[in-house]
Parts: sequence; structure tokens; C-alpha cells
Amino acid sequence: MLQLVRTATDLICPVGNGRIMNRRTVHKGFWQLADPKIWIASTMPMLLAASLAFLARPETFDWRWFFLAILAVYLIEIGKNALNEYVDFRSGVDPAVDAEHRTPFSGGKKTIVDGLLTPGQTLWIAGLTFSAAAAIGLLMVWQRSVHLIYFGIAGIGLAILYSLPPFKLAYRGWGEITVGFVFGPLLIAGMYWLMALRLDLAPLLLSLTPGAQIAAVLVINEFPDYEADRDGNKRNWVVRLGKQKSVGLYAALFVVSYFTLILSAIITGSWFWLLGLLSAPIAVRAIRVAARHYNDIRQLTQANAITVQAYILTGLLLVIGVIADAVLRA
Repeated sequence: MLQLVRTATDLICPVGNGRIMNRRTVHKGFWQLADPKIWIASTMPMLLAASLAFLARPETFDWRWFFLAILAVYLIEIGKNALNEYVDFRSGVDPAVDAEHRTPFSGGKKTIVDGLLTPGQTLWIAGLTFSAAAAIGLLMVWQRSVHLIYFGIAGIGLAILYSLPPFKLAYRGWGEITVGFVFGPLLIAGMYWLMALRLDLAPLLLSLTPGAQIAAVLVINEFPDYEADRDGNKRNWVVRLGKQKSVGLYAALFVVSYFTLILSAIITGSWFWLLGLLSAPIAVRAIRVAARHYNDIRQLTQANAITVQAYILTGLLLVIGVIADAVLRA
């Protein structure tokens, strides 16, 4: 990863709004765009899928492929962030987020508006990271399983279509569904196939819970950008419904996540999976904050942070539940 960053910096550093931009600025812009602290969002479902695969087929499990897959997914995330940053800047969405509404959860990664990267440089980063992820994916297809190509095409394809015209899924009300699908069923099924070389019912059922919760994370993070998104014609579901009604959507996603978890445990008889329900009080707290402060951006940041905590805790509890269930069955 570090070598890729150095190579990317060397390639894109010479250009920048008619002036030479130093490597340190571009390097800082890259990592601000990459935003490693949010990689936990993709790491959690991959760890869950790997746990399921290891317990189901330990003879096919290989840690080398696990870590390569994580790297590939991180690269796709960076590419997606770069494209989203470019499109949101060009559409006027990110520049429209004023100081009052600017929070750690709003206004994209702020690399272009802060002058760390130019629009052209963000496109370079997108191209380089997507290409590197594709190269890793092709290696997996060649060495591991030809069927992995479908997961790779879907992952990179949706990351590109999420922001890029003419599809612009995030601008047409498909962003929340796309994120829920990618971080839930697609990521878990893909990692499980890579590790177990087959697909079973358990990972598909369990993928619905993190999928719904990561969609809830996206919805609550759209609140601070409501005015900018509305004026920039970014028709996500918070813009379509309005803030007050969107609190109901936000709460419904958590309800769906826990309902599908209970249903999955019933279908499979894996009762330790219900440990994931222990995060429900945190989710309820986040919903209450959102219902009380949906028009107060500074107070609402509590809900933004708590939602991420609920998502992470649910994932950790599911991993523990999967392992505990396997031990009990053994």
C-alpha cells in the first residue's frame, strides 16, 4: 500500500491548478481521501465471512488470500471515495457545505475544497487504485477460483457507478441500497467464496444484518449535507423524504437488521448469533438522538458516532457468536 501511494504521488504530483504541488501535500491529500479509520466498515463483514469460512472449511482457508482480499477492497474504497469526491465537487455539493454544517461526517473527504488535491489528481488516484484492485482480483481468479470474477466486476462496477455519470446511483436514490448490498451480501459472499471455495446459506443470511446497518450509517451521515445535497440535486433518500421522515427510515433499517438476525438464527438453529442483539440498546440511543436533534447538526453528530459504534459492536458480537456456535456444535 505504501509503495502504491509513493508511485501515485510521483505520477500525479506535477500537476495542480497551474502550479507545482509538493509531494507532501499530495501525500496528505491521498490519506485524507483514503480515510483509513472508516476501513473498519468493510473489515468487519470480511472478518465475519472469514470466520464462517474457516469454521465451515478449514482445509481451504488461506490467510494469504484473506489479506490480499482486504487490500483489494481497501483500494476499491479509495477509488470510490476519489470518484465521489470529484463528482460532488463538480456538482457543487461539497463546496456548498458551509462552516455551520461541516462536521467529520459531512462534506465528503474535503480534499479538493481544502486545496490538498485537484479534481484531476483525484481522478488519477481513482484510476490507479481501481487498476491495482483489478490486478489483485485477476490474480485471485487465476490462482483461486474463476467464479470470483463476478464478485470483482460487481464490486468495482458498483463503486464506479455509485458516483460517475450517467448512472450516479448516489444521486438517484440508489446509493443507500447499493452500499447496503455491497457491504452486506456482496462482500460477505465474495470473501466466503474466496476462503471456502463455495457458497452456503449461512453467510447469505447473516450478511443482511451488517448490510442494513451500514445503510443506516450512510443515511444518518446524509443529514448534515441535506441542504447542500438538495441544492446540488443529489436526490438521496434524506433529500427525498426530508429530515423528519428520514429518521423513520433510519430507525427502520436498524429494525430490519435485528429482525433478519433473529430470522437467520431461527432458520439455521445458530442461537449464539443472537449475541448481535446486544448492540440494540446503542442503536436505540442513536435513534433517540436523531429523533430529537435531526435539525441540530452539532447535536446530531452524537448519533453519527453512535451509529458507527453500533455497527462495529454488532459485527464483533456476530463474529463471537459464530465462533461460539461452532464450538458448541463441535
